This record gives sequence, C-alpha cells and structure tokens, in this order.
Amino acid sequence: MIARLRPLSALCLAGLLVACGSSPTSSLGELPRTPQASIEQLLQQAAESKPEQAALLRLSAADLAYKQKDTGRATRILEQVPLDGLKPAQQIFASTLAAELAMTRNQPKAALKALSHPSLDHLSELPVEQQIRTQLVRASALEADGQTLAAARERVFIAPLLSGQAQTTNQEAIWGLVSSLPLDQLQGNGDADLTGWLELARITKSSATLEQQQAAIDAWRTQNPQHPAAQQLPEALVKLKELASQPLTKIALLLPQEGQLASVSRALRDGFLAAHYQAQQAGQTPPDIVLYDSSQLRSMDDFYHQAQAEGVQLVVGPLEKPLVKQLSDHEQLPITTLALNYSEAGQEGPAQLFQFGLAAEDEAREVARRAWADGMRRAVALVPRGEWGDRVLGAFRQSWEAAGGSLIAAEHVEQPVQLAQQIADLFQLRQSEARAKRLQNVLGISVAAQPTRRQDVDFIFLAATPQQAQQIKPTLAFQYAGDVPVYATSHLFTGSNEQRQYLDLNGIRFCETPWLLNVNDPLRQQVSAQWPQAGGSLGRLYAMGVDAYRLAPRLSQLKTLPDTQIDGLSGRLSLSPAQRIERQLPWAEFRDGQVQRLPDDSY
Repeated sequence: MIARLRPLSALCLAGLLVACGSSPTSSLGELPRTPQASIEQLLQQAAESKPEQAALLRLSAADLAYKQKDTGRATRILEQVPLDGLKPAQQIFASTLAAELAMTRNQPKAALKALSHPSLDHLSELPVEQQIRTQLVRASALEADGQTLAAARERVFIAPLLSGQAQTTNQEAIWGLVSSLPLDQLQGNGDADLTGWLELARITKSSATLEQQQAAIDAWRTQNPQHPAAQQLPEALVKLKELASQPLTKIALLLPQEGQLASVSRALRDGFLAAHYQAQQAGQTPPDIVLYDSSQLRSMDDFYHQAQAEGVQLVVGPLEKPLVKQLSDHEQLPITTLALNYSEAGQEGPAQLFQFGLAAEDEAREVARRAWADGMRRAVALVPRGEWGDRVLGAFRQSWEAAGGSLIAAEHVEQPVQLAQQIADLFQLRQSEARAKRLQNVLGISVAAQPTRRQDVDFIFLAATPQQAQQIKPTLAFQYAGDVPVYATSHLFTGSNEQRQYLDLNGIRFCETPWLLNVNDPLRQQVSAQWPQAGGSLGRLYAMGVDAYRLAPRLSQLKTLPDTQIDGLSGRLSLSPAQRIERQLPWAEFRDGQVQRLPDDSY
C-alpha cells in the first residue's frame, strides 16, 4: 500500500492541504476539513510534511475516521496531535472531536473537560458550522452529565444558527429537556427564549387536567407569539391537544371494603376522594366517581358488564394481586383499567391495563440511579431474608449493573444476633484479623493490630425496617465500616417526628415520597387534619390514592407520549413499556435525629 501511495505525495500535498483547510480566520489559523482522500493517504502525507501541515492532515484523518464510526482509530490518530502546538481554530476543532469521541464512550465528564480548553473563548469567531458542531456536543454532554437546565440553555443558544430539520430536531430536544425538569427549576432567567420554554413547561406540568393544560398553553402562545415554540408547537403538545378533546366523565373506584386489605383500601380511597374534592373546590368539573366493593365480586367479567351498563369510562382498581393477575391473563379488557397493584414480573397484560403501586423495586432502582449520579461505582447490599428482600436486591442489581456499577457482595439480614457476623463477612474483617494472627505467629511476638475493612466498597445499599436499620448503622460503626455511605429505601422511615428513634440512623440517605417530605403541601395538610395517620407511614398510601386520581385522565397521554413525566405525591411518575407506572423519588438524609431533604438536582 505504501509503495503504491508514495508516488502521489509530491503531487497531491498541495491539493490535500487546500482540501483540508478552510479559509484563514485571521490569527486563529485554518480549520481542517474532510478532504477527497483516504485516511491512509492523509496519514502518509502527514508523515512527510512539516509539523503545522502534518497536524492539519492528522486532524482531518481523525475526523474522517470518526465520521466512518471507527472511533478507536480516530482516538489513536487524535492522540498523535499535540494540542498545545496548534493554532486556536485547530485547538477548538481538536477539542470538539475529543468531546465527540468521549461521548461515544459514554464519558460526558471527559467531553466537558475537553470543551473547557481556553481556545473555546474564540468559538464565536469561527464559521457557523463549527460553532454548531461544538455547541451540539456540549449540549449532549451536559444532558448526559445530568445538567439538564444547562443543556437546555446551550440548545436555546444554538437555535438561531439552525434551520430546516436541524432546527426542528433541536426544538424537540429543548422541549424534552425542559419538560423533564422539576417544577422548582422551571423559573425564568435573563434569556427571553429560555424563560419562555421554562414557562411553557411549568404551565404544562402544573395544570390539573388536560382541559386546563390546553387553555394555559393557548394563553401562553397568545402572550408569546414570536417565541419559537409558539410558532412551532412541540410535537408532544400537539398530541396533547388531540387527547384533550376526549374528556373523562365517569370513573369506577374498585377497592375491597372488607378483609385483610380493608385498611390499605381506606387510605387509598380517602386519598383518591381528597384529590377529587380538591378539584371541585378549585372550580374544575371532575368526573363522577362510583365506588365498587371488590371483596364482594363474583367475577371480574360480571363487574365489567355492570360498569359498562352504568357508563363507566375508566376503572381504578382492583387492589388485590390475584385479581390483577386475572386481568393480566385477559387478551383485552372492555374498559381501560388502572390496577392498584402489579401482576407477576414479565407478564404481558392487555393493552387496556395499566398498573400502579408502591413497588419496592422502584425504590431499589432509585437508589441505583442516585448512587451512580453521586459518583459511586462499587456497592455491597444488606436486605431482609425472604422473597421481598430477593425482589428488592434483584431490582437493585439489575439497575446498578446496567448502569455499569459493580455489586461486590450481599447479605440477607434475619436474626439480630447474626448481624455483626454478617457485616464482618461483608467487609472481610475476619480476613484482616487472620492476617494479624499469621504475622504474630511469624514474628513470635504479640502484634497490636486493629482490624481493617476492605477498601473497595463505595457505598452500602440498604433495604430494612426501622428496627433493623437502627441496629445496622451502629453495628457498621462497631465493625469499622461506619464511614461507608449508606443509601436506603424508604422502609426505614416511619414518618414520625420522634428525634430519638433516628439518632442511630445518622448519615443515612434514603429516598421517600414527596408526600412525607413536603410537610407544607396544601393537600397533605388538609388530609392529615382529617386523618392524622396520613402524616405517618400510611401517608404513602394516601399519596398513592391522590396520584391514582391524577393519573386517571393522563393514561392516554402517558401511553401516547412515553417521555411524559407527572410530578405526583408518591414520586415523579412515568410509564414503562409494560404499562407499569414507575416512580422516581426525592432524597433526604438523617442528621442529628432530624430528616433533612436533599437538593433535587438528581431527582
């Protein structure tokens, strides 16, 4: 190959360099371009050229390899180009390409580091094509790094440079970013276009019904006629307009009034009806609610016949797992149904069945998400012995390893008397003691050695009852692991304000429903005044009842627009491909017996 290419070098060098370089940009230097040459030709010419010309040729070769999706080769070529020896335009080009390559490896922090090079201060002086390329990869890196608002800001800044399909794609990306932000981040700032996007997302999220949502969107468009989103409404909002034309007028609430689940049922019912009455007080025209007792049912088919005859458009319930499983076994249902429990994992249900519950698996996945966002990579787990603990551990393991984390070890907690031994095993303290004994035997003298725990553990995933957790945290300290961060599910929190019972949980981070963390929420205060138990652990069920009511008119929206998220009182709600409602939860930490809510940056 080299023998065949070499005769071309003298003739083609000038032509290749012209193809590689853009028009001069004053003192900033030339920008490489993809020439009409192969990677091999470019590299051969670079080997025979002076340093400045060689750098241009290698940058072009690396860029060509990247565009051909040969990222490994592109990275190797780029590493041969000394960044400090380049002119500013070429430094910007090289930094942008380095960021793009980092993103192919799912390394957004590396991408952002590459884009922090001082030469980027001159980006606005370069051709528009280069500005767009650099800013798009920066926006992607910010989004992948969890800096959602910053990513939206970057895309808003890029927007005036775009046209045609690129402009439309960018606008849809902006909407996807701002609509995923929590309400407290949807506040205006100095940039008029970004403020408009944030306002549009805020009114869309804060509207209680689809009808109110549409009215608010129409009012926003009237007030902001020149805003890009007013001139071209995001596709998701166009589809919402279609859904709003099909109002929901009658709901069946199907819950057991007798039996073991009666107390759970009452909390769900009271939360559901509290949300209904709140809607009435706000001047809305909510759907009629008809109560049915699932504990008296002879068959689900008979129930659906009756509900259809009475004009029911949506069923909320049942709660009983066997009944939910029955529904999952149907090929189709006569009425759209939001079950308040889950069928077996992996079981495909009919298209008309949605499932919603306070699944512990949601919280296990939430721990994995938050710990990864906090920079943790290696975990050990403590979960209760039994089927529940197995499910929670399985959900955590699947989510954690899918993100790239490593689960080093796990222990199933049962008897308190075994706890110290289990934690010692988890952190390999006995091996440390054995090493000290061996050293003592070799030296023939007494060795004073404090056991040391394994050092490859970043954090502990904990799923435990309040009683178990109050034993586990002190035992960790006793077993020389008190400094290891602990991320827990909500099950260790009773919801009470008794400071003494939380002193032994100091430092533990846990996810929890907004209902129990947002003590000033108006609906929670109203419900707790009537049912004081709603302020404790039963509050999670009241929150689920409220959210079931709020989900009812939005099921079609969630199905039609899979990226939709609803800020509920049991968590931020979204729909999985299996039509199960999944929850993301905010975070808190025990500090000196008090519960301190953590910032929602990663929520």
